[in-house]
Amino acid sequence: MPTPPPSLSTGPSATPLLDETIGTALDRAVRSFPDREALVDLPSGRRWTYRELAAEADRVATALLTLGVGRGDRVGIWAPNCAEWVFVQYATARIGAILVTVNPGYRTHELEYVLRQSGIRTIVAAPSFKTSDYAAMLADAAPRCPDLRDVLLIGSTTWHELLTAAAGAPADLAAAGAGLAPDDPINIQYTSGTTGFPKGATLSHRNILNNGYFVGELCGYTEHDRICVPVPFYHCFGMVMGNLAALSHGACVVIPAPGFDPVTTLRAVAAERCTSLYGVPTMFIAELNDPSFADHDLSSLRTGIMAGSPCPTEVMKEVVDRMGMRDVSICYGMTETSPVSTQTRADDPLERRVSTVGRAGPHLEVKVVDPDTGHTVARGTPGELCTRGYSVMLGYWDQPDRTAEVVDADGWMHTGDLAVMDEEGYLSITGRSKDMVIRGGENIYPREIEEFLYTHPDILDAQVIGVPDAKYGEELMAWIRLRPGAADLTPDTLRDFCTGRIAHYKIPRYVHLVDDFPMTVTGKVRKVEMREAARTILGL
Repeated sequence: MPTPPPSLSTGPSATPLLDETIGTALDRAVRSFPDREALVDLPSGRRWTYRELAAEADRVATALLTLGVGRGDRVGIWAPNCAEWVFVQYATARIGAILVTVNPGYRTHELEYVLRQSGIRTIVAAPSFKTSDYAAMLADAAPRCPDLRDVLLIGSTTWHELLTAAAGAPADLAAAGAGLAPDDPINIQYTSGTTGFPKGATLSHRNILNNGYFVGELCGYTEHDRICVPVPFYHCFGMVMGNLAALSHGACVVIPAPGFDPVTTLRAVAAERCTSLYGVPTMFIAELNDPSFADHDLSSLRTGIMAGSPCPTEVMKEVVDRMGMRDVSICYGMTETSPVSTQTRADDPLERRVSTVGRAGPHLEVKVVDPDTGHTVARGTPGELCTRGYSVMLGYWDQPDRTAEVVDADGWMHTGDLAVMDEEGYLSITGRSKDMVIRGGENIYPREIEEFLYTHPDILDAQVIGVPDAKYGEELMAWIRLRPGAADLTPDTLRDFCTGRIAHYKIPRYVHLVDDFPMTVTGKVRKVEMREAARTILGL
C-alpha cells in the first residue's frame, strides 16, 4: 500500500491579508456603510449605525486621551456584554492603547493578578454583574496595584461627565492614530489556565482583524447579515469572531443579553431577524431543549458558529435540522491563535461538517506531530496539532519563557490538543493530551466515548473523565445530564446500552448524574474541577 502523505496542510491564499489597523477598518466601514445598522443592544433598547458607532468610539477615545492614556498603555475592560464594551474596544484601537479583557467571573484575587501582571493604567468596568460587586472589588484591589490610575464605572456620574467633556474636546484622534501599525500589540487576553495563574496572550491588529475577517468570509458574511452574539465579548469568540467579523463586512452585531440565557437568545434571533447565531455546544443544547423553542421563529437563520469546545455530532445535526442553520460552521482554535485555525465551509459535505473541525483557514498552516519527537505524522495518525501563520500571538505578556514553551523557533504554535488529519486535510479533535485516559495500557480519548453517549435517547449531555484506579491505573467516569422526564441512569443500565457497541474498556465504570457541569465563563467544561470533585464523590 502507498505511504500516506504527511499530516501537513495549508489554507488558501487567493484573498490577501488585511494590512491595516482596526481603526482604519472602522473608518472604511463608515465610508462604505454609514447608515447601516452596526450594533443593537437589546437589554438597553439602543441602536447604532456605523456612523454613530464610530462617533461613540471616538468620544470614548477622546476621553481616554484626556486622561493621559497613550499608545501602548494598558486599558482594562471588565464588564458583561454591553454596547460600552464595544465602544471601548474600538476606542483603544483608535489610539493604540492595549485593551486588556478581564474575565467577568474573576474575584478580587484574580482581578489583582491581571491588574498587576499587565500593568493596567485605566480600567472601564460595570459597577456590578450578577452577584459580583465589581466596584467593591476594584476598590479593594486598587491600593495594591501601583500602575492603576483611573477606575471608570460605566453609567456612573464620572463616566457621563468624562464623555460629555470629551464631546467638546479638541483632541486630535487622527494624530493619535497616525503612527500606529498593523503589527502593534492591541489586545491582551488571559487564558483560562487550568493550573496556576493565567497567561496573557498578546495579540496585534493584524492577528485579530484578519482572523475576524476570514472567519466572516468563510461564513459568507455581507452587510446584510445580522449576527446574534450571546458569547462573551471578553473572549475571542465574542470580540473577534463577533465584533471584528461584523466590522470587516459591514454586518450588524446583536447583543441579546449581558450574559447567556437560552430564551433571551432565541427571542433576539426572532425579533431582529438574525441570519447568524454563535454559541458553544452547551448553549445550543440549552436552546434546543428549552420548552419555548417551538414558539420562536428562527426562519431568518442561515449560518452561525459553534466553537469553544468539542461539538457533539448529534447536536450539530439538530442545529442544522431544527434551527435551520444550514450553513453553520464549526471553528477550532485557541486564544493564542486569535483564535481560529481551522473552520468548516458551507459547501463541505454534511458528514465532514458534523464530524470534523474543518480545514486550515486562509493564510494558515496546520500539522499534526508526534508529541514526543515533534516529527510530522502520517495522515490518519493521531498526534498534537500545531498551527502557524498570521494568527499566532506575539507572545505571552512579559513572559518570554512561557511563550517559548508553546511557540517553537519556526513559529509553530503547539496547541496541546490531540488531532487526526484525514486524506483531504480535514481535522478531527480527539481531546487534550492531558485529558487522555490510560486504562490498563489502553489509550482512551474521552471525546470518542462522549460522542457515543450522545446517541442514548435519555442523555442530554455527557462528559467523560479519568479517575484513579488501583487495578487499571485509571478508570472512566461519565458525568451525565439527563433529558427532562428521563428515568435515572445507573452504571448497570449504561453498561447494558454500551455492551457490544463500544469496546469493553471504553465503557464508563462510574456514572454521576448532574444538572449542570462546572463551566468557565466562556462555556468550556472544567474537567480539572470534575476530576477533583470525583475524588470526593468516589471516596478516593
